[in-house]
Amino acid sequence: MAHHHSHDNIDWDAELERLRDSDELTAPETAQVVAALLRPSDRDVVDIGAGAGGSATAFAAALAGTGGSVTVVDSAPQLLSEATARARRAAADAVEIRAVETDAADDALADAVGRQVDLVHAAFVVHHLPDQLAALRRLAGLLRPGGRLAIVEFGLEQRVLPWDVGVGEPGLEARLAAARESRFQEMRAEITDSVRLPMGWSAALREAGLTDVRTWSYLVDRPAPVTGPARRAVLRRLDWLRDSAQDRVSADDLAALDRLLDPEGPDYVGNRDDVHFLAAHTVHVGTRPEG
Repeated sequence: MAHHHSHDNIDWDAELERLRDSDELTAPETAQVVAALLRPSDRDVVDIGAGAGGSATAFAAALAGTGGSVTVVDSAPQLLSEATARARRAAADAVEIRAVETDAADDALADAVGRQVDLVHAAFVVHHLPDQLAALRRLAGLLRPGGRLAIVEFGLEQRVLPWDVGVGEPGLEARLAAARESRFQEMRAEITDSVRLPMGWSAALREAGLTDVRTWSYLVDRPAPVTGPARRAVLRRLDWLRDSAQDRVSADDLAALDRLLDPEGPDYVGNRDDVHFLAAHTVHVGTRPEG
């Protein structure tokens, strides 16, 4: 059954294969982020918008032997099922794994989760929600005093192509990324009850009532030549850029991109040994005040 969020109209269940691939690609970095976030005293974690379960699985593995719990939250039933099953395999009964089917944009989130926890984690979730500041307040409400909210959001635009790919004019990827940015702005405006967030994420966490806000960034760096999940991520990125390129870039740029994406053509990007995958993501963490 296809499942759409009422607010962003994306069929997240249909994204399962891509999300699995993304988890495989970024597993080392996800484990490092989880290790950096968990304090020795942390026992109970909520993973919001769990996707295919990469982060939930890393939390389950890290909490093994502590008597802790991981609450896996997603509004897409197939994703929730996949993420929960993966986390249970990683936990091997050493950690309680709970599944909660609800939307982070729903005011009933706290009731659905049903407990206050040490750490709430939401990776690449909040920017999809209609009122992002209200969402941060909602997520902060899941914390016990002294607990922390960690959100992961995009730090820099991903890059996969050389500046000059030898097809069309140089600088193709930057122009495609600008077109995508323009499409994202439209998508935000089209979300029902969309509210602007005219501040950075760290300021937004403070505005949501959190203190001791800190931020760090990390790279997902897969140099050329890429193979496996990194190669598939390159192809998916270009397909994704193609979706928003129509009517936003020149006919020459569209033609160049189509040549790069044609598996039967001589310029197919999947046969190149000089494409790479480079992304910078940023973690923002705030603490719920005691008392």
